[in-house]
Amino acid sequence: MARPHEELYELCDCLRSVNVELDSYEPESQHSPIIESSGEEMGEVKTQTREVLPGLRFLREEVKRDLQVFQKFLDDPGSTSLPPLSTNAPYLVAVWRELLQARGAVAIYRTFHTAAHPQASRKPKNGSAKGHSVKVDVVADNGRRWIRVNTIKNSRILMEFREMDSYLTSSDEDDGDGHSSLKKENLIPQEFDNSVLRMGRELLQAARANPHGSNEIPSVTMRLTRLNPSLSDEPRIAYTIDCLQRMGIDVQLGERQGIVKETDDISARPTVLEPTAHINLDLSALIALISDTTHSRLPRDSEDANTRFIPPQRYVEWKKQRVQMLSNSPDATSTWEDSGIHSRVLAEQAQQEMKKGLLQDMHDRLRSISPTLQNIQFWTTQEARQRCLQIVIKIAGTRERQRAEVLLSCSTCSGTTTIPTHNQFWVHSRYPSNFIPLIPIRLYPSSEPNTTSLESFQPNPSSPFMTSLALTCRDILSQEDISRLRESQSTPGHSAAPYLSNDEGDIPPAAVTLANPKLTVHTVQSMLWGATLGWTTLTTNRSSVKVLLKEMKRSAGGGVLTHKPPNEDDTARVSEAAIWIVKPRSLAEGSRSDYCSE
Repeated sequence: MARPHEELYELCDCLRSVNVELDSYEPESQHSPIIESSGEEMGEVKTQTREVLPGLRFLREEVKRDLQVFQKFLDDPGSTSLPPLSTNAPYLVAVWRELLQARGAVAIYRTFHTAAHPQASRKPKNGSAKGHSVKVDVVADNGRRWIRVNTIKNSRILMEFREMDSYLTSSDEDDGDGHSSLKKENLIPQEFDNSVLRMGRELLQAARANPHGSNEIPSVTMRLTRLNPSLSDEPRIAYTIDCLQRMGIDVQLGERQGIVKETDDISARPTVLEPTAHINLDLSALIALISDTTHSRLPRDSEDANTRFIPPQRYVEWKKQRVQMLSNSPDATSTWEDSGIHSRVLAEQAQQEMKKGLLQDMHDRLRSISPTLQNIQFWTTQEARQRCLQIVIKIAGTRERQRAEVLLSCSTCSGTTTIPTHNQFWVHSRYPSNFIPLIPIRLYPSSEPNTTSLESFQPNPSSPFMTSLALTCRDILSQEDISRLRESQSTPGHSAAPYLSNDEGDIPPAAVTLANPKLTVHTVQSMLWGATLGWTTLTTNRSSVKVLLKEMKRSAGGGVLTHKPPNEDDTARVSEAAIWIVKPRSLAEGSRSDYCSE
């Protein structure tokens, strides 16, 4: 004899399985097109696994809550005489199955506004949402596909039809006041409509208002788990489905059978990221290329590295006097301990160089795409060049200044009138001349890429990641006050700041963005140029990259930061890197214990 509410027991078992699987669920690993260069993990692509899938916690809480309600009802002996429990379990199970089968899932329970809105939210706040919004159960395909589950039954939509029919019938009964035609015109729907069609229209409207990337409208899938036109004589059920399909919605009928995640043999293949032939350099990369640590003789061991940056006695005495003098100033931020920390950082950078040098790493990676290195070019922004020269003039050593003059085609660092020749860049380097074709570093024609400045370039085909990065950078920079930027940056060009030889000539602070104070304007401008042209950006600024990735996810409504799938026929997949992060190299020559100013 069957138990009372047998269907509830089966649904409870199913929900219990979902609860267990949710506790062990791990989001799909995502590979960002970022080269992570270090002496220990050369050639590996860093896998970025999201710790939490946006919205997953809400689903887990709802499953646990419904499971508790189920258990309480079924454990009650008196439930056998009660009507079946009203539960949300069929919907929760359906959402879970869609999540398991979805590729590139980036969020669940995501709310999108049907009109252009600054930012999508995971969950609307009661009474605080402005305008109309719709919920997307699963955001898949890295944000390009929206999935919405609807558990409406045939019986429920038939009730809607009957309600509409009775409304139309009552409207036909003219009371003889002569206004029946006006009533019909105002009250009778001009088109066939119901709750399912309204949901579909709202999803499409929200998709158009929240494009993925620049202008890619997400596709919409509606999973109608319990609507079955073959089990009803009502033709309007089938017509409803037909209307959805003609709108452009992918309609899936019935519950998804099987919840085994499809495997992709291609995704299991190793991914190799390569830089582009044209390399975009930000300020931190320019400093690293000039640094004494990058070029000087390698320390014999860690002790030698530490000894190299022990301040000489004359510097110790000067520093003590300097700190004592500044201690009376309310703006003082320097302490004697700062010099010790600085020395340790420089020693660590020298030890990092011992594992594999920056230039050697660049040489090896670039030769993989251009064996003779003849096609390699290096570019930078005028703002990065200008700021690099300001820093070099202030704190660089003699040899570092010479390299800066050669690299950036400038003669003001040493106060001479002649720009050194290309070979002089390598004079005091442990590498042979022209080991990497760094010179000349080319300058972009404007602070930010625009229609005019892009006419002289042939950008690489843009990947989704590059497109998203460029859009994010443009969005950040669009919030800047142009007049404020002009005050903080002198006119770009080939001239450097005046020679600064005393403590009064401090390096002007870099302008930070209004959108995020952790980002500087010149860093975002550099990233924008690289992303727009489809070129790899070389940087040592890992923290800024992390902040930009967060901004990208926020502006993309939770989109995953993945690269374009490479050629599927390759055994090892090869992709072009958008960003290339290397270890920092500071201007270290002036801090060496054996440094003697010439």
